[in-house]
Amino acid sequence: MVRISRSFIKGSLIYTLIGALPMASAILLIPFYMPALSTADFGALSIYLAYSLLMQILVTYSFDASLYIHYHEYKDDAKKLATYISSAFLFMLFIGGGLSILFSIIGDAIFTWVLGDGHLSFYPYGYLALFGGIFQALIKVHSNLLQTREKPETFFWSNLFLFSGIATFTILGLHYYPQTLLGPLGGRLLALLLVALWVLYRIFGSYGIKFNFQLLTASFSFNFYAFVYQLQQWLINYFDRVLMLFFIPLSAVGVYDFAIKALIAIEFLMNGLHSSFFPKVVKEVMSQTIKSTSVIINRYYHGLVAVVMLLVSGSILIVPFLIEWLADHFNKPDYKEAVALVPFIAVLYLLRVIRTYFGFPYSILKYTKPLPVMYAVTTAIKLVGIVLVAKEYGLVGVIVVSMLSMVVEILLLKFQIKTKFRFDFNMFKIAVAPLLLLLVILLAEVGLPSVMEQWLHVSYFVLCVIILILVYRNEVKSLNPFKLLK
Repeated sequence: MVRISRSFIKGSLIYTLIGALPMASAILLIPFYMPALSTADFGALSIYLAYSLLMQILVTYSFDASLYIHYHEYKDDAKKLATYISSAFLFMLFIGGGLSILFSIIGDAIFTWVLGDGHLSFYPYGYLALFGGIFQALIKVHSNLLQTREKPETFFWSNLFLFSGIATFTILGLHYYPQTLLGPLGGRLLALLLVALWVLYRIFGSYGIKFNFQLLTASFSFNFYAFVYQLQQWLINYFDRVLMLFFIPLSAVGVYDFAIKALIAIEFLMNGLHSSFFPKVVKEVMSQTIKSTSVIINRYYHGLVAVVMLLVSGSILIVPFLIEWLADHFNKPDYKEAVALVPFIAVLYLLRVIRTYFGFPYSILKYTKPLPVMYAVTTAIKLVGIVLVAKEYGLVGVIVVSMLSMVVEILLLKFQIKTKFRFDFNMFKIAVAPLLLLLVILLAEVGLPSVMEQWLHVSYFVLCVIILILVYRNEVKSLNPFKLLK
């Protein structure tokens, strides 16, 4: 039995809970969004935040991913490591400056061409989203560096400060500028600016101001394929909101995005937990002669799958009550339309956690070359699918298309890596258990009367617990929480 140390548990809690706070502000600020924004405003906000994330991806150029690898390569050479880190941040600043100039010239034309319905424009909110994306890129890479260096205390304070700033400035903005997007976009920008300045001070103070383009080129091959992968992930996960505007009203896009944000805590907890143990997985794989999963690696992912199953079934039980209560409290009945979408969106996370398992070897082995082709297929499936079903089947059709593209993605990930990495895993713990829960929820939501909704949601959670007890019966029998903490 592998003994888990106190320091690992402490670090895991910090990375999981505190690391989720800045982005989790999206859900924690919902009670402040609802009285100040209509569903159409919420839809517009989702478009601007998607654009901001695109700017983050462009500025980051996958240094958030490559730092995991290159830090361990250069950590024994302090001078080379300092030059690499400093050069990476300077390179991102150059990209950010170039994008600022470029979009100052063409930004309004692009917004008018793509989103020319009169509801969205580049000035002034596109500017706020642009600079927010640039600052978020710097913070993202710095946070990944802290995780790689296993600095949970600094990670804690930086993320807590960012969350506090976003929450405070957004609430003030919504209070003084209601029915506009100045509060959520302007408040977020101010918080990101303050933290980004601290990040640059810390990076250049610790590593100096050095730029070695030749050293950066050593990681460009890895970065490029990971960058294309991140762009495709953006297309899969965020461009759907833009595409849906051609077929459904902006208010419906707002309902869709609101339902996603109501469940987004699942994603943050899942990603945070995965980030907390991923450095251990990297070390385990890199120590192997023949690259494969191991008992230790599988235990991490078994636990991750089980946690996500509980989060999904628990969210379907609790979130609809919260949405209805908030909608009644703020007299915003349009937001209640999101309740029907909650189960369909929640089960997507059951597929995402399976995808996480079959996708982790690609970054560790720097095997990013096939990713653009693989995700070109899944991106095409989702985007073409949305075009075909959005007008006829609405938001539920869009979600079902997302499920189909994710299933294809999982199969491609598993198949493509088989010559370089061997998966040896428990099929029931990794795939059968979450897929069984997914199928039961989908069939019940489509086939059973809505009057049974509350009892159905209770039954999903009960079923989840039963499945986990059956699948993990040996672990449950031997579980001793006192030994775990030794």
